[in-house]
Amino acid sequence: MKSRTAATPFALWMAIFTIVPMMIVLWFAFTDGNGGFTMDNIGKIWQYAGTYVDSIWMGGLATVICLVLAYPIALSISRKSEHMQRTMVMIVMLPMWMNFLLRTYAWMTLLEDQGLINQFLGLFDLRVHMINTDAAVVLGMVYNFLPFMILPLYSVMAKMDTRIIEAAQDLGSNNWQIFRRVILPLSAPGIVSGVTMVFVPAVSTFVISKLLGGSKFMLIGDVIESMFVGDGCDYNVGAALSLVLMVLMLVCMSLMRRVDNGEDELGGMMA
Repeated sequence: MKSRTAATPFALWMAIFTIVPMMIVLWFAFTDGNGGFTMDNIGKIWQYAGTYVDSIWMGGLATVICLVLAYPIALSISRKSEHMQRTMVMIVMLPMWMNFLLRTYAWMTLLEDQGLINQFLGLFDLRVHMINTDAAVVLGMVYNFLPFMILPLYSVMAKMDTRIIEAAQDLGSNNWQIFRRVILPLSAPGIVSGVTMVFVPAVSTFVISKLLGGSKFMLIGDVIESMFVGDGCDYNVGAALSLVLMVLMLVCMSLMRRVDNGEDELGGMMA
């Protein structure tokens, strides 16, 4: 009884700020301007199929790059002393203390044609057009979401029992075998959490694509924003687009959870 009472504030919070907004999205997605039931909004989703594909592709690419960069960083941090671990984790989190929008504007200053990077390259008679490209959008995603990959990986790696690695070394395993058969399987929960935490916001972002991609790259987040803000807004179609995006995210999270459960079962069998 006490546990139910303690959970009441959380249940109210979830109801007000999660369930109610989702019900509102469902209502607008399946109604027209007069409030009547319709499936026309869902039918219009096919007009934006290419945008969904582009968003998933660029979000997936940013997620893979984050994983490749974050894994050795997290592994290196987890092998340091406790004092150094706290210091390095704070350094990773430090950019997150700055406003997301300001961080993205900073990259605009760096990447534009007369920006700091091109000014430096100009010393060697080199000029590279970087702003308003898909590479700039992916770079912005990687920079902003990299800490969300590092921290889950680090939290898992820091808890690894080093005696397992020492046992593998005593049994004659080389560094690659230790990584592939010991470290990588044990860090699978961190990989799953990190991929989920990066992929979901990367696919649905709109600020990064708008500022670093200009008007050339419209991701699904930009389309949804345009449906709720501006002269040509359409709440019903915007809600339908949001609903489909939520379903896609839930499917991805479900698949990642299955992978995580599969790794846990494999680890149990090995144990």
